[in-house]
Amino acid sequence: MTLVKTKIGRRAFIRNTGLASGGLVIGFSWLASCKMTPEQVNNLPKEWFDLNGFLKVGDNGMVTIMSPNPEIGQNVKTSMPMIVAEELDIAWKDVIVEQAPLNTDIFTRQLAGGSQSIRQGWESLRMAGATAKQMLKEAAAQAWNVSADEITTKDGVLTHEASGNSAGYGEMASAATSIEVPEEVQLKDNGTFSIIGTDKKNVDGPKLVTGKPLFGLDVYKEGMLTAMIVHPPAFGMKYKGMNADAVKSMPGIKDVFHFEVYPEGIEKQWSDQGGISELVAIVGNSTWECMQAKKALEVEWEQDSTAESTSYHEEELAALLEKPTETPARKDGDVNAAFAKAAKIVESTYSAPYLAHNTMEPMNFFAHVTPEKAELLGPIQTPEFTEKTVAARLGMPVEKIDIMMTRMGGGFGRRLYGSFVIEAAVISQKMNAPVKLVYSREDDMTQGTYRPSYKVKFKAGLDDKGNLIAWHVRGAGTNDDLIFENRFPAGAVDNYLAEKHSLQTNVTTGAWRAPRSNFIAGAEQAFIDEVAEAAGKDPLDFRLELFDRAINNPVGDPESNDYDPARYAGVLKLVKEKANWGTDAGKARGVAAYYCHNSYVAQVIELEDGGDIPRVDNIWCAVDCGIVINPLAAKNQIEGGMIDGIGHSTYSAMTFKDGKPEQSNFDTYRLIRHSEAPKNIEVHFVDNGIDPTGLGEPSLPPAIAALSNALYKATGRRYYKQPFINDKPPLVG
Repeated sequence: MTLVKTKIGRRAFIRNTGLASGGLVIGFSWLASCKMTPEQVNNLPKEWFDLNGFLKVGDNGMVTIMSPNPEIGQNVKTSMPMIVAEELDIAWKDVIVEQAPLNTDIFTRQLAGGSQSIRQGWESLRMAGATAKQMLKEAAAQAWNVSADEITTKDGVLTHEASGNSAGYGEMASAATSIEVPEEVQLKDNGTFSIIGTDKKNVDGPKLVTGKPLFGLDVYKEGMLTAMIVHPPAFGMKYKGMNADAVKSMPGIKDVFHFEVYPEGIEKQWSDQGGISELVAIVGNSTWECMQAKKALEVEWEQDSTAESTSYHEEELAALLEKPTETPARKDGDVNAAFAKAAKIVESTYSAPYLAHNTMEPMNFFAHVTPEKAELLGPIQTPEFTEKTVAARLGMPVEKIDIMMTRMGGGFGRRLYGSFVIEAAVISQKMNAPVKLVYSREDDMTQGTYRPSYKVKFKAGLDDKGNLIAWHVRGAGTNDDLIFENRFPAGAVDNYLAEKHSLQTNVTTGAWRAPRSNFIAGAEQAFIDEVAEAAGKDPLDFRLELFDRAINNPVGDPESNDYDPARYAGVLKLVKEKANWGTDAGKARGVAAYYCHNSYVAQVIELEDGGDIPRVDNIWCAVDCGIVINPLAAKNQIEGGMIDGIGHSTYSAMTFKDGKPEQSNFDTYRLIRHSEAPKNIEVHFVDNGIDPTGLGEPSLPPAIAALSNALYKATGRRYYKQPFINDKPPLVG
C-alpha cells in the first residue's frame, strides 16, 4: 500500500483535490459513468450521504461522483470514475456520475484541454475514493467495536472476518458522514488494480448513436428565440452601417441589431482571445428564418487595418527565417564553428498553413439573462473563465452568473475561447428573452481562431563518420513562436542553436489539437530522416544513437531538457519490434517519434504497394503514457489522433485573399474521408507503472512525419509543404 498524508480539512479537501498543479490545460473532465440498469433506475437511494466534495454514497450502496468539468469526446467520463471506483472498492455497476454545475467555491480548474485530465486528476481522484473508503471503515469499526485496520472491503461491502460482521456501504454511509477526514489514507499498490487497466465501453455510446439530447444544439427551452450572427467578410474590417428595416419585417424575425462583444474597458480573460468584436445579431423564431434573413441583410463594412493575404504571411514568415534573433532560445556549444568543419551539411525548410477547428457541432449556446440573474447552458471548455467575462460584460456580480455544461460535439481547442458565450448573453440581455445562439458552418469556419501558419528552417552538420555535430533550428509562426527549444535533439548534440520568431497578424489564432507540436514534430522528424540518409544510417537506428548520447553523455544539464531519453528510446525500440523494422525491404515505410503532453509516441507507417495513389496500409504505434486507465478508450484516442494528423497534413488548409477566408465549408476545405483512413492500426502501450500522462493529443504530431517519411520511400522525393496533396506530385490522381 502507498501511505498518503491528507492533513487538510474536509472543505480544503474538496477544494484542493481539484488542483494538481498550474497551467491552463488541466482538470477533471468526466460527466457520466456506468449506465444504470433498469433495476438500479427503479431502486435509486432514498437518501444520499456526502463523504467529500466529489463523492456521496446512497443508503442502498450506490455511489455518485460529481463531475466538475466538461466532456469533449475524450472519454474521461468513463475513465475518471474508474479511478475513484478502484480506490473505493465499489463494484463498477454501482457507480453513477453527475455533471456538477460551475462552482468555484467548491471546484477549481473547471476546464478541459491539453490532454491533462487524467494526469492532473490521478492522485486527487484516488484520494477521494480512498478517503471515503476509510471513513466507511471507521464507521463500521465504531459500530462493531473493532479496529478499522481489521476491516476489509470489496465490491461495496465491509467485512470483519474475525467477528463475522459485514455490511454494505449504504448501511454505514450515514454514520460515515460524522467521521473526521483521516489525516492519512492508503492507496492501492498498482499491481492490485481490478478496474483500472480493464476495457470499459463509452457509457454514452447508446445515447450518442440513438440521438439522445446530450449536446448544446439539442437544448430547447419554452419561449426560446434563435439568434445568428453576421461578421465582417474579411479580417481587418469593422462595422460601418446597415439598413435592417426590410429584414426586420421578414416572417419570424424579432430584431436585427449591431453590438460589440467586448466594448472598451471590459476586462477580458485569456480565454477571450480570438473572435470578432463587432457583430450584427439576427433574432427570430427559428434557425431557418434567421438564415433567410442573413441572406437578405446587407451590412456595410469598412477597412480598419491591413487586408492580409496568405501570400503576405508566407513572405513575412520566410523573411523571419533569414533573421537571427538577438537572444537565442537555447545555445549549446558553437554551431558556426561546427558547421565550418562539418563534412556534410543538410538544410531544409518546412511550412504549414492555417487550419480551422471544424468541430462536428458548430458553436452554439443558450442564454437567459434577466435583471436578477443570467442562466447559460452549452458546450464550453473554459466555463470558469467565461463566467468572469460574462459577469463583466453584463455588469452583474459573478454570483449571479450560472453556467451549466453540456457534452461537446468536438473541441480540439476551439471551445477554449468563449466569445460565442458572451455573444449569446449579450443578445439575450438585449432581447430580454431566452435565446439560443447558433453558428452556421460558414460562420464558424470564417470567424478565426485558427491553427497558426508556420515555417521552420533546419540545418544539420555531420562529421566524416556520419555523426551529428551541429543542429540549428529557426522557426516562426503567425501570432506564435513555434519552437520548443528544450525538446529533442537538445541534449543529444554538442552544438545546438534554437531561435524563434513570431509574426503578429490580424487573422486570429488559438490552440489547435497538440498546439505547436502539430507542426514542429512533423518537420523535425522528417528532417531527421533526411539527415540520417546523408549520414548513411538507418533512420530508426540514427535516432536511437542520439538517445544513447542523451542518456549516457548528455549535453548541458539533463534537467533542462523536457524529455526523458530512456523513455523516448523505449517507444522506438517497441515500435521497431512490433513493426519488424529492418525486414521490410521494398516497403514504403516511414518512422517518427515525438514527446509532447508528457507522453512518448513512436510510429511506423507503411503505404500500400502498387498503384498511383499512395494510401496508408498499416500503422504500428508504441505509446508510453504511464498507467493506462481504460485500454479500449486509450486505443480509440490514439487511433483518432493519428487519423487526424494524417488527414489534415495531407488535405487541409485555410487560405486568405485580401483578408477574406477562401474556404467556408467542406466543399472547399478538404478533410480525410472514410475510404482514405488507414486500413490497419496496431497500438502497443509501454507497461512501466508510472503515473498516467497525456493521451488525447500526443499521437497526432508524429503521424505527420511518419507519413512524410513513408511518402519519400514511395515517391523518391521529400515533402516540405503541407498539405501534401498540394506539394506536387499529388497523392491522388
